[in-house]
Amino acid sequence: MSDSIPTPTIAPPDIVRSAYMDIVVTDLAKSREFYVGLLGLHVTTEDENAIYLRSFEEFIHHNLVLRAGPIAAVAAFSYRVRTPQDVDQAEAYYQELGCRTERRTEGFSKGVGDSVRVEDPLGFPYEFFHEVDHVERLTQRYDIYSAGELVRLDHFNQVTPDVPKGRKYLEDLGFKVSEDIKDSDGVTYAAWMYRKQTVHDTALTGGDGPRMHHAAFATHEKHNIIQICDKMGALRISDRIERGPGRHGVSNAFYLYILDPDGHRIEIYTQDYYTGDPDNPTITWDVHDNQRRDWWGNPVVPSWYTDASLVLDLDGNPQPVLERSESREMDVTVGADGFSYTREPGEERGFKVGEQL
Repeated sequence: MSDSIPTPTIAPPDIVRSAYMDIVVTDLAKSREFYVGLLGLHVTTEDENAIYLRSFEEFIHHNLVLRAGPIAAVAAFSYRVRTPQDVDQAEAYYQELGCRTERRTEGFSKGVGDSVRVEDPLGFPYEFFHEVDHVERLTQRYDIYSAGELVRLDHFNQVTPDVPKGRKYLEDLGFKVSEDIKDSDGVTYAAWMYRKQTVHDTALTGGDGPRMHHAAFATHEKHNIIQICDKMGALRISDRIERGPGRHGVSNAFYLYILDPDGHRIEIYTQDYYTGDPDNPTITWDVHDNQRRDWWGNPVVPSWYTDASLVLDLDGNPQPVLERSESREMDVTVGADGFSYTREPGEERGFKVGEQL
């Protein structure tokens, strides 16, 4: 694997949360039908080149930008920082790392002010901003609340060849690790990392990258996710359901993965847990444990491991995709490999139905 990323001598910016994703789509009308018509995201503003969307509880201008372009890809993973000075801090931090940066006092998208975008050490386009237009928070607009309402952007998931390298870089940036997946040889296959007080604001999945695995929106309840499945069935687009619904072992969340018209993967997600204590423990899963990805032990479809979205550099060109050299999670857990398990080998069922735990 490649050399580790040095730790800058200056402090990192104070990141509050994952705030929005800027994605390029090849057919704006089809994407609008998917994100607004199917998923019910709310349009803040739009023109012939871009649509700015937000979820039900959001008060900042947008959580998602759909931008028309020739190649489906991700233009930015955007984080809000705590103060305007943290934008300065982000710029200085990445410049010390030797990363390419671009600063726009007017922002890179409508409704967002002074921002810096960087090509980070893993090859991802990160953005940091503080200034943003406020819009109506729709929390009490029950007259427009849908049965499958998406209430907030929850997290990103990034595919990278070298998860330990990425983990150290994000820990230096101020992220903490809630959960990870390893094997007995010490190979790390994935890590979940957070700034807000939930399981993650972003995750690192081991694979060919840099690529975007998915962006996730949260709902209040499981039944909101079930309604989205029912709606997709009624619209005869259930083939866009890639995986789920189900319950994760990692994060404990109820999930659904669906594909937009360009193949960008969107997760609908609910019911993870609080991580705000300073001594919140890291949970480590065995890569052979079938319950890590699905608590019910259902297998993961191969496309979930192999397919992901390209990411762009600051000139708008796709970043080269580098091959992962270490063992891949799919190779050791998909199919009858003889090693995966739901219970540890020899472990007896610990209780009978109806007994107290």
